[in-house]
Amino acid sequence: MTPADPPAPAPRRWLNRTVAGAGLTSALGDLCYETTTVVLPGFLAVLGIPAAALGLIEGIADAVAAFTKMAAGYVADRFGHRKRLVLLGYALTPLGQALIALAAGWPLLLLGRVIAWFGKGLRGPLRDAIVLQAVSADTRGRAFGFHRAMDTLGAVVGPLLGVALLGWAQRAGAFGDDASGPFRVVLWLSVIPGVAAVLAFAWLVRDAQRSPNPALRFVGALRALPARFRRYLGAVGLFGCGDFSHTLLILAATQLLTPSLGVVQAAQVAGLLYVLRNVVQVAASVPVGALADRFGTPPVLLAGYALGTLTAALTALAFCNGADHVAVLAGVFVVAGLYTAVQEALESPMTAGLVGGDTLDLAVGALGTVNGLAKFASSALVGVVWSALSPSLAFGVAALLMAAGTLALGRVAPRWTRGTMPP
Repeated sequence: MTPADPPAPAPRRWLNRTVAGAGLTSALGDLCYETTTVVLPGFLAVLGIPAAALGLIEGIADAVAAFTKMAAGYVADRFGHRKRLVLLGYALTPLGQALIALAAGWPLLLLGRVIAWFGKGLRGPLRDAIVLQAVSADTRGRAFGFHRAMDTLGAVVGPLLGVALLGWAQRAGAFGDDASGPFRVVLWLSVIPGVAAVLAFAWLVRDAQRSPNPALRFVGALRALPARFRRYLGAVGLFGCGDFSHTLLILAATQLLTPSLGVVQAAQVAGLLYVLRNVVQVAASVPVGALADRFGTPPVLLAGYALGTLTAALTALAFCNGADHVAVLAGVFVVAGLYTAVQEALESPMTAGLVGGDTLDLAVGALGTVNGLAKFASSALVGVVWSALSPSLAFGVAALLMAAGTLALGRVAPRWTRGTMPP
């Protein structure tokens, strides 16, 4: 909380100033770095940086973000300053973008990406905790569904804007022999929504005054988290070990469509299918939250995990049968969008139902860390099995892990309640 903030009033509506402000901030933040993500591979290519370096850079950045999430939650619970840390996190993203725009080689590019992703890890769990506490327990689903829809909207517009800006910069033709010039223009322009995100959060979002807890110790606080929450994290982690990056889903569609469409057109169609997945996620997020508010978070989240298992199983079957029909693959991407909407909208509200307010920041951070590490492991596992054995086996293994996580989640919450979990 900044000194100028008044104490937050008791929330009456789920779509209040804080929820709307956090949603707008997330959309602008995603617009900032997703615009960069889509042009980054081409930027590396014109700089002569190999693809292996991109994989290393992205892996390091993702690991930094994952570990930062839990540390950020602990710091906020101990010192009581969430809003300041979130503002710092959002400010680091445009700073990282600027360093990438200045890069002539991989070291500065790595530094910029790590700074941006450190900021992402710093702000994520604290922003989520602010949103969760800005509404009543029986409206968390809708509030968080709206927030995730806005976040994904930035992820839809960002790549499209990046491609459009790159085309505009190339047509401008004012860079001579500097092939990196158009890419740098896009990178510099992406700083603008990043700065706007900082301003939006500072102006719109209110965070209630929280007392510091200087006696809080990291290891002790982790051990003190409720046993049911720790079992929930186990279920999330097990499901996450099969929850592969959807970049691999794009690659799967590209390979399946190449024999009938050719590699270039197949890649274009696969990219459009990914946009379809994001559009489905945006459209489904608020209805998913409303369902959770009405029937309880656990059963809806369980259904979402089942849809995730179905996504992996359908992809494995597509490779077994050599499916090369766009309509069939579109169905897989629609299911992927639905389960991602459920997962991203409801995992944090489920956490709030299991953990008290004194350590909510730490708990949400722990959730983010488990998810980040599990997703890294799952993508590596699917990629290795795909390359060494077969893609159908790789996605089959993913489906088995996701099914095991779904069953584990069912054991964590055997009784469904509205808004909160049983003790």
